[in-house]
Amino acid sequence: MTDPAARGSGVTLRSLLTGVVLSVCISTGAPYGNMVLRGSYMALDFSTAAAIFVFFLLVFLVHTGLGLIDRRLAFRPEELVVVYIMAIVACSIPTMGLTEYLLPIISGAHYYATPENEWAILVHPWIPSWMVPQDFTAVKYFYEGSPRGLGILWEAWITPLLAWVPLILGIYFSMVCLIVVLRKQWIVRERLAFPLVQVPLAMIEEDGRGRALKPFFRSWLMWTGFLVPVVVGTMKALHNYYNFIPTVVTQTSIPLFRNTASLSIALSFPMLGFSYLVNTEIAFSIWFFSLLARAQEGVFGVLGVSSPERLWYAPPEPIVAHQGMGAFVVMVLFGLWTAREHLRDVLRKALRGDADVDDSDEILSYRTAVLGFCGVNALTGWWLWMAGMALWAVPVYLGVMYLVFLAITRIVAEGGVAAARAPLIPSDFMHSSFGNTVLGPQTLTALGFTYVWAADVRTFVMASAANGLRLAEDQLARRKRALFWAIALAVVASIAASIWAVMYMSYAYGGINLNSWFFGPTGGPAYPFNFITHQMNNPDGPDGVGWLSTGIGGAVMAGLMFARHHFLWWPLHPLGFAVSTISMTNYLTLSVFLAWLIKSVILKYGGPGLFYRARPFFLGLILGQFFIAGLWLVIDWLSGMTDNNIYWV
Repeated sequence: MTDPAARGSGVTLRSLLTGVVLSVCISTGAPYGNMVLRGSYMALDFSTAAAIFVFFLLVFLVHTGLGLIDRRLAFRPEELVVVYIMAIVACSIPTMGLTEYLLPIISGAHYYATPENEWAILVHPWIPSWMVPQDFTAVKYFYEGSPRGLGILWEAWITPLLAWVPLILGIYFSMVCLIVVLRKQWIVRERLAFPLVQVPLAMIEEDGRGRALKPFFRSWLMWTGFLVPVVVGTMKALHNYYNFIPTVVTQTSIPLFRNTASLSIALSFPMLGFSYLVNTEIAFSIWFFSLLARAQEGVFGVLGVSSPERLWYAPPEPIVAHQGMGAFVVMVLFGLWTAREHLRDVLRKALRGDADVDDSDEILSYRTAVLGFCGVNALTGWWLWMAGMALWAVPVYLGVMYLVFLAITRIVAEGGVAAARAPLIPSDFMHSSFGNTVLGPQTLTALGFTYVWAADVRTFVMASAANGLRLAEDQLARRKRALFWAIALAVVASIAASIWAVMYMSYAYGGINLNSWFFGPTGGPAYPFNFITHQMNNPDGPDGVGWLSTGIGGAVMAGLMFARHHFLWWPLHPLGFAVSTISMTNYLTLSVFLAWLIKSVILKYGGPGLFYRARPFFLGLILGQFFIAGLWLVIDWLSGMTDNNIYWV
């Protein structure tokens, strides 16, 4: 293998151009796939399926082909790392990360306003004119398609885009700053597993033999695992073309507790592969606490225990959502307390330039990261205040927002959970904790517009940056500062390309003819304003049950952390409790359990050696699922087939 000391930054003109090309492909292809074709979602979750798909094509076909022509033409490993980091950052923007919510939400405020929902009376007076397009004709054509030859009415969108894009860029920059501050603590000191980067790491790994084809692609065991989801996915896809071809059912559910709860029985090949790479205690705990969560829901249902509170993007029972929020709070605060010595060093370096603290291995200096984070959040706070949020609510909201993002990033980095979102989104936390009468209509309206970047968030730049820095840890041994500019370039290219793609498809096809979730009257565009009107029509104070449930969740999490750190025999990892309160965990439980069972048997009877030798099979499961999902999207595009979704999670 290449000596790490001899490696450069990997940020070359070739890697940047390749990264931009892949970022643009992802940022335009992913929206087209889920909006026009309505096929598999390739940029939906933290698994970054689209990035792995295009990276596989790059390494297996392009890189290998160049190597066969002349070894000097092939990409260097550090160049491939930079390309992949740019690709996973791009995955966090077009779908659930930003663009497919931003444009429909800021235009849906007027398009879906009716006398029945009273948005014009309750919401519109509190919306600053610069936040949304004011030309209703442009909005109408956005949803219904523009007349032939008219194209995109960009003039109506210039002002809102100039208001929103700097805000989003600032939030993304603050996320990168926060990960720079925590990188050494998570990667070097705590040595988190980061299972989601193991497939690209394996694809770029060399064995020193100088062959054009990477050793990962010479493993028969990897190709065996690869073929399993390929065969299953192909049968599912062909069934949608020819109904006489049998399909493969990989998901069902079992009703429990008099149909008040259900246990999902779903097999996800990527989650099976990712969970094989995590600590067995974490995998077992995710499964165990998920079953407890289903039992809790069932018992509550049978006994009639419920909260009347209305929450959005949350588990079915608000009590469980608040418990999860309590677990998130304790997990993040405990993590910051554990990192207190490192954070003290960061502040000393940032504020006093302490020579004893070395930040040369970071993509940003600690001074830039700390001061940049504070400066950007001052501007973000000013933006929220201008949008109508009460001044006292701004720091509270931002604190809760970063707490949620940090907690989910930790869950992804340590637990390998490829599909997750907050049990309680920040806007719901605000109205539940303080009451909507205290917040008032202006603050509620501003909170509604935060749904653009902090509601149904199943992927975001912070998690991609964390995975990217882990990938760079072993592969980019020096001169990492240039990597920040590669990430920034990927963000800018992805935002620009995805905004153009969504605008083009909306005006060409009509948004209401595309994906109903992102454009429909009961989907994403309506949620923020239904939230606002519901709060205005149902005035209340702080939710006592919510506070109690949050306290209970925090206490349970604190107890689990205490037990784990004081009793060597304690089998349960506290991360499992935090994950169990996420609404999507039910779908992942079977895959996590199977991975834990298989890994436990392998370790017991074959030891670490057999575990490592079997690893390519599980990496092949991940790669095969993402490849076949991407391949059938291409086939569907060529054939004109729609609604051929063969992949979830």
